[in-house]
Amino acid sequence: MLGFRNNILKLIAKGMPLQDTLERLCVEAENFFDNGRLTVISVDAAATLHLLAAPAFPPLYRNAIEGIMTGPNIGSCGSAIYRNEMVCISDIENDPKWTAFKTMALPLGYRACTSAPIRNAAGDAIGAVAVYFTEKRLPHEKELAVLAECVELCELAIARQERVMDRERRATLDALTGLPNRAAFDDVLAQLRCELPGSWALFVIDVDNLKVTNDTFGHDVGDALIEAVGQRVAAALTPDTVFRTGGDEFTAIIRDSISLHDLHHSAEKILESVAVPLEHEGTVMLPRVTIGGAVLTPQDVRPAAVRRNADFALYHAKETQRGGFVRYWSGIGTRMAHRQDSVRDVFQALEQGRIEAYYQPILKLDTYEIVGFEALCRMVSESGQVVPAALFHDAFADARVASELTRYMLTIVARDLRMWLDAGLPVQHVGLNVTSADFYLGNLLGRIEAAFGEYDVPLDHLIVEVTEDAYIGQRDDVMASGIRALRLKGVKVSLDDFGTGFAALTHLLNVPVDIIKIDQSFVRKLLPGHPGMAIVRGLIQIANDLGIKVVAEGIETREQAETVQALGGQLGQGYAFSKAVSCADAAALLRRHGQYSPYATPFCPKSSVSPISDKHAKTGASGRR
Repeated sequence: MLGFRNNILKLIAKGMPLQDTLERLCVEAENFFDNGRLTVISVDAAATLHLLAAPAFPPLYRNAIEGIMTGPNIGSCGSAIYRNEMVCISDIENDPKWTAFKTMALPLGYRACTSAPIRNAAGDAIGAVAVYFTEKRLPHEKELAVLAECVELCELAIARQERVMDRERRATLDALTGLPNRAAFDDVLAQLRCELPGSWALFVIDVDNLKVTNDTFGHDVGDALIEAVGQRVAAALTPDTVFRTGGDEFTAIIRDSISLHDLHHSAEKILESVAVPLEHEGTVMLPRVTIGGAVLTPQDVRPAAVRRNADFALYHAKETQRGGFVRYWSGIGTRMAHRQDSVRDVFQALEQGRIEAYYQPILKLDTYEIVGFEALCRMVSESGQVVPAALFHDAFADARVASELTRYMLTIVARDLRMWLDAGLPVQHVGLNVTSADFYLGNLLGRIEAAFGEYDVPLDHLIVEVTEDAYIGQRDDVMASGIRALRLKGVKVSLDDFGTGFAALTHLLNVPVDIIKIDQSFVRKLLPGHPGMAIVRGLIQIANDLGIKVVAEGIETREQAETVQALGGQLGQGYAFSKAVSCADAAALLRRHGQYSPYATPFCPKSSVSPISDKHAKTGASGRR
């Protein structure tokens, strides 16, 4: 044994190439094992295996090892490195750790394999030494001592080559986070095995609002955000590997059995870990990520299919659960295809001028006079059919569509307001829904001023309607500062769909608005003895005390209108009065029922509920109808 040790130490001292040194180590060490053959494997920063020495094994076996990712059930070596402990397999044919790899070893006559991790100075596993046996057995005590000697010599040899190995690792590392980069992920993904459904999964993790952070606070702060998120995600998913695969994107390969058993819990760990306030040079941020996940299924014959599914899940999460987690399900692909069709149809309608504004009146509940309108988006099909937004609302999840529709609708509304004003009609204001994308992607106030300036319409004729989730769901100051800027210029701001999310009136003390629109779900519950009565009464009273007007949405009967008024509500809209109508019909309504019109007569509200209501056609993501 001493002679063996001295021979290898001499090779190390002379600077013999690492592969030659380890090949010699394997050949000489095999003399101490009864029908045993040795291999030495390293692992890179992306957790993939590379064969350093295996003199007794054919090239086919060497090639099969290359690029396999470590994991809790990846043969003996992959498992030993993943667990950072010795793994002894006495029966390759029947051990679950070898299920996906036994066809590599059994044809060569190997029936058992014991592997011990090679560690660096910090105690981390950087490789493994394995001994294969031709019979089903575990190594005896003397063989274990030889194996330990081999591990120590490998550690010495690899330490000498540390600079070279570090250089190789850096080629696959992201400089900012220290995590494996996109190139490393692509290599690992291509090597993942698909024989065992459920054996691995992918998380695609998107950092929310990175562009806004960079634009608002500078790229130094944005870099600090990315670095912190990367560290937190990696810590939450240990021992699995996390990659930085894009500017604001991380991807994790999930192999740990506990994490695979409950992906939702694993995702929650990430969300909770990330959502801790971060301070950088006086700037405090509250990081947030959105996660899409997919598990290997029997239908996934290639790893790229799982990646595609995880991407679909992420897109869906960003549309419906930003700041949360969505696991892939088969219908998402159909949903994404429908969304793409909707985006195409809307862009085509914009190019061809087939987007129109329809107007639903808002009335005083004591006199049933029109005081304003809400502008609702409609698309005219190529055959001339007017299509409500509910039938193409998937397109609003695309930020480009949302922003372009807002620009287009602002122009239409300004044009129609100018026409009504020139005709001497008593139009007071028109509300227009905008999305969070309008605040984040461009100068909303500038676009409003441009559109209304072109038609010389005062800005106090416009009410910008912001949905509750957009108003409170964002965790930075972009929405708040945007709302303040609008109000300073005379644009009124309305909080739409109040009560459908998690709004609290206390938020209005920090970011006040001019109007609250009570969601129709409350109006439908205004029945004697129902708790909704007390809630709406209290909400109206508090809003009045704060100087905020209240509009009840979705009023469908005279009885509902009278109930809202009895509770203190002054304004309402809904199918009881009118559905959304064209510009010409809206002008006619103003002449007949507009407040201050010399010919005004009160509306006569319907007393029966209609099965169809414009206010039921919510799009959800954008608030457009």
